Amino acid sequence: MRRVDTATTVTPNTRHHVGVVREEHDDQSPTQELLDALGTTISPELLVQALTHRSFSHEHPGAPNYERLEFLGDAVLELVSTETLFKAHPDMTEGQLAKMRAKAVSEESLSAIARDKLHVGRFILLGHGEAESGGADKSSILCDIVESLIGATFVEHGIDGAREVVHRLVDDTLREVATEGPALDWKTSLTVLAHHMGLADPEYRMSVSGPEYAQRFTARAILPGGYGKRWTLPLHDEHGDIADEGADPLLGTGSGTSKRKAQLAAAKQAWHTLKQRERDCARMRSATGDAAGNAPQSGSTHDPDENGTNRG
Repeated sequence: MRRVDTATTVTPNTRHHVGVVREEHDDQSPTQELLDALGTTISPELLVQALTHRSFSHEHPGAPNYERLEFLGDAVLELVSTETLFKAHPDMTEGQLAKMRAKAVSEESLSAIARDKLHVGRFILLGHGEAESGGADKSSILCDIVESLIGATFVEHGIDGAREVVHRLVDDTLREVATEGPALDWKTSLTVLAHHMGLADPEYRMSVSGPEYAQRFTARAILPGGYGKRWTLPLHDEHGDIADEGADPLLGTGSGTSKRKAQLAAAKQAWHTLKQRERDCARMRSATGDAAGNAPQSGSTHDPDENGTNRG
């Protein structure tokens, strides 16, 4: 059973009426589970503040809420995630890095971390009305809580301690957005995925049709040098013989009223082609127990997922 008890905490400057979450029939403080998930320690008073929503403060005058800690944690999170991306992707432009960071520290991403890694909803101190309206599972509040906990860690342990917590919480997401098409524009996403697979930068071969006042551009995204041993899936011709994919296999095509639109369309199709190739090789290696990571010499390629959409 969960209940909220009230306690009074005295500081040198003020007396704060705070809520402390406790659960009956637990041998240890339930908030220890949260600290274990964070991989750090935070003083009880600071932890309570980091978990206190302003609606609780309104009902309990004098109880500090998490907004100042959230403000601090937001800055720390941005610094550490920027630092991580900067070191991990030396070939990326400022704009590309900014898009990846924005996706990784978005409300959607941080609220997922709050739910799946921290399971923090049950610890949040909410006012009665906010609690009744499901505030403990609101993405905006969960996102704020992650940032406030990072801020509290910074106050307690400085930048090094906060950096460890950010890495623990966000590194998986930073790696994920680097290989997901929806995280960025499709040309950037294709380049990132190719690098992730150890392949060369895709290239675009252009053609133009139509009169000058109504030109239509067509782009063909090709992979210079081919897939390499790790990602090769032999094709079969009409006689059942192994067919050569060629040195510069075609990944995707696209057309549009401008060169950029055509290349983006080709890149989107090419991204799905490479992603499917990655999945196919992984499945076949798993099926054959190939611990060396070499693609088995059987199978076929799949058409790009035409239903894929850019969610970014």
